[in-house]
Amino acid sequence: MGTPQHRSVTLLLLRHGLTAATGTVLAGRAPGLHLDERGRAQAERAARRLAGLPVDAVVTSPLERCAETAEPVARALGAPVRTDPRFAECDYGEWTGRTLEDLAGEPLWPVVQAHPSAARFPGGESLAGMSARAVEAVRDWSGRLLAERGEGRDPVLLVCTHGDIIKALAADALGLHLDLFQRIQADPCSVTAIRYTPMRPFLLRLNDVGETAEGLAPPEDVRSDAVVGGGAGRARA
Repeated sequence: MGTPQHRSVTLLLLRHGLTAATGTVLAGRAPGLHLDERGRAQAERAARRLAGLPVDAVVTSPLERCAETAEPVARALGAPVRTDPRFAECDYGEWTGRTLEDLAGEPLWPVVQAHPSAARFPGGESLAGMSARAVEAVRDWSGRLLAERGEGRDPVLLVCTHGDIIKALAADALGLHLDLFQRIQADPCSVTAIRYTPMRPFLLRLNDVGETAEGLAPPEDVRSDAVVGGGAGRARA
C-alpha cells in the first residue's frame, strides 16, 4: 500500500457506447438518447473487461447513454453507480442536435478546432468552463476516496463520461494547453487511465479499446518520480 507521501488515485475514464447519433450529430445534452444495439454490446464487453478490478467508486454523467454504459460495468464490479453532473457533456447550446456536417460551416467551427480555449457555444458553455468543472470533479472525488480509504489500498475511480470531457482531462494530465486537446482521441467505450500522485499525473492508457484491464490496478510501490529510461513496467523476473 502507498505511504501517505506516496498515495495515488487511479482514474479510469470510460466513454459511453454508441448511439444512433454518435459521429454524425452533436448530441450534447439532448435528453432521451439511448445506447443502440452496438452500444449495449460495447458496454457488456467493457463490463467483462473491467470485472475484477478493485474499483472504489463508479461515477457517471447523468445523461442516459453514460448511465446505460455504466450500469453493466458497475454490476460486474459490485459497486453502486453514483451520478455527478460535472461529468456531463459540454453544453453545446444552440448547436445541440445539429449534424456535424452542418456545423462545419459555422464561423465558430474553426475556433473550436484550432483555438478551443476561446470557444463558447451560442446559448451554451465554453470548452474552458467544461474542462475546469471536470478537473474540479476529479479532484473532489480523489480527495473523498483517499479520505475513505485511509491507510488502505490506493483507490481507483471509474468515471463514465463523454469524449470531450475525457480529452480535456487527458490534456490536463499531460500539462497540455486546452488548445491542443483536439489532438486527443476518445472512441466509444474506450478506456483512458490516469494515475494521480502527489508530484504529477501519469497517463497510463489513452483511447484503449483492448480486451484486458491488465496493468490498471494500482501497484504496491507507486511513486511520484518518473522512471528515467522508461523502466520495465510490470515485468517480473
